[in-house]
Amino acid sequence: MRERGRAADVAGVLILGACVVWSLVSATGRDGRPEGVILAVLALTAGYACGRISGTLLPVSAAAVASLAALGLALASAPGVPGATHAGAVPTGHTGAAVALLVLAAGAACCAASAAGTSSGRLALRALALAVAGAALALGSVVGFVASTGVLLCSLAAVRMRRRLLGLVGLALAAGLAVGASWAVAEERLPEGLTVSLEGQLTRHRVLLWQDAVALAKENPVLGVGPDRFGALSPTARETFSADGKPHSAVFQQAAEQGVPGVVLLGAAYGWLLWGLGSSPRATPVALTVGATLTALAALAAVGNALSFTPVTAGAGLLAGLATARAAPAPAD
Repeated sequence: MRERGRAADVAGVLILGACVVWSLVSATGRDGRPEGVILAVLALTAGYACGRISGTLLPVSAAAVASLAALGLALASAPGVPGATHAGAVPTGHTGAAVALLVLAAGAACCAASAAGTSSGRLALRALALAVAGAALALGSVVGFVASTGVLLCSLAAVRMRRRLLGLVGLALAAGLAVGASWAVAEERLPEGLTVSLEGQLTRHRVLLWQDAVALAKENPVLGVGPDRFGALSPTARETFSADGKPHSAVFQQAAEQGVPGVVLLGAAYGWLLWGLGSSPRATPVALTVGATLTALAALAAVGNALSFTPVTAGAGLLAGLATARAAPAPAD
């Protein structure tokens, strides 16, 4: 287990390093701005390191504090939660960030509950996760409520699982399904009735942004158009008042701005996190709970700008670090 954990750490360094290098390569000779990618990698790395340290020293307390902090940030950005304000009052990307913070809050609470040593502690921490789901519903975010509740249910189911590999494979397939469905919507490959239904939920504007991203990716499949250049080259983004210049999907943004290698590196980063959970010395319920949280976050990132916000990427890294931390050695007699 220790050797596999070391291999996962080395793979993480290589993958995250490759993400930074490729963003610089794809920006070379153009007006690309790779700073956003670099900042996201730094936030993920810093959060992961903090999680590994705090998870070794205070595994339950650190996760509980992380849950409360994420919930506080989500409530502070309450105007950005779907349903809390008029649909046109805030950029769509901010709604994804608020929902992602709620999911991270529920996941951290469930992670703490899975690691708690007493039944009363587990009950209190799961009640916190349920409170997060209730807060999402009170703020009008049905997606946040469903995602947070899903993480809680996965955490409860993980208690009865003895082998984590099957669960992690299932989570990876779920993330792949979310990405595939979004791509099928953009390419209009689904039945007409289902496409219309999904467009009603996603909005036609977002689908048009995805289609622009697919067109740019097909024109520049290797290098993409360059980091942070989608807004300048997308007809839909240019014609939209107060647009944020993003396609509202991490996958489509990578495809358009950094080509196929960018998408592969994004998937590799998610796969690395699951690999780390698979070789983690922590208990299986902890690993699967965090895996479910990261998968919910991946699904949100497939249809929104969640990963464009530093607190979200740092929180994801922190949670992954908590779930892969080694227990502190017992003091010598």
